[in-house]
Amino acid sequence: MGFFNRFKLSRDMGIDLGTANTLVYVSSKGIVLEEPSVVAIERKTEYPRAFGKEAKLLLGRSPENIEALRPLKDGVIADFDATEAMIHEFIKRAFEGNPLVHPRMVIGIPSGVTKLERRAVIEAATNAGAREVNLIEEPIAAAIGAGLPVTEATGNMIIDIGGGTTEVAVISSQGKVISESIRIAGDELTEAIANQIKREHKLAIGENTAEMIKFKIGSAYPIDESDRTMEVRGLHLISGLPSTVEVSESEIRECLKDSVRSIIEAVKRTLEQTPPDLAADIIDRGIMLAGGGALLRGIDILISHETGIVTHIAADPLKCVVLGTGKVLEDKTFDRVFSDTSVLR
Repeated sequence: MGFFNRFKLSRDMGIDLGTANTLVYVSSKGIVLEEPSVVAIERKTEYPRAFGKEAKLLLGRSPENIEALRPLKDGVIADFDATEAMIHEFIKRAFEGNPLVHPRMVIGIPSGVTKLERRAVIEAATNAGAREVNLIEEPIAAAIGAGLPVTEATGNMIIDIGGGTTEVAVISSQGKVISESIRIAGDELTEAIANQIKREHKLAIGENTAEMIKFKIGSAYPIDESDRTMEVRGLHLISGLPSTVEVSESEIRECLKDSVRSIIEAVKRTLEQTPPDLAADIIDRGIMLAGGGALLRGIDILISHETGIVTHIAADPLKCVVLGTGKVLEDKTFDRVFSDTSVLR
């Protein structure tokens, strides 16, 4: 491969544009960026002041002249300008500030988005500097990134639990056979924890604290007899003063039960609509779990228990979608996976 072709290849990038986190893959380099999908904006001028980790630190802590926000909600763009600015910043970081780079992009999107929402992603990426935009539905990207044999005429089931959506799909021969996208995922779990602490302990906590509780003692299924506990600090709603309470794993598991049940029901509905031959393949191969929600303690065991099918957690669940976009960029075998294509430059 000559110098020009190597340079051209290195300008291609895959993006997992997630509600909670954005990951960027650059061809021939691998994953070069992993940042929270957060932008801090100056209220008066609407000028973006910080992105990613730096901006996330300001959630619930920003001064009055700065607003820290998540520009994506439920897997789709909620703030177009902030999303465009964030993508532009991440392109700049991925290519070390080179202003001449206008990459081809492959972007993962939820399978349930509308044509208007798809168009918004294409326009935001194009305005941010992309020369060409290809969209791939997240369950297909996650399945590829998890190493499932999606090019074969066999049934593969993937459950991708992200920040804004949970994607459940049966894939065969590079395409979806049946799928369901529900807007119940990691953010819903975090919100349920914050509401539980507020309701039962009269304590107001921020999003970052609720996330920490989810990561440390959150669970979907009682794996053993231990009931881990954690001290939580926040603002007492009655006294108005800072206060500390202790919460347990069983309490958090109980408050997550409704959201987890919605995910289980989506899995069951998908299985019920799966053609018999593909269902037999899934029974043999098992179900694959991807996304940040796959790290919720015991969720694989619960899904196995509810469906009777062995459930595996991908080797690197948080990175499955972006790894899938990278494989699509670099391997022409995956020639039928794109949802939409836009060539605007």
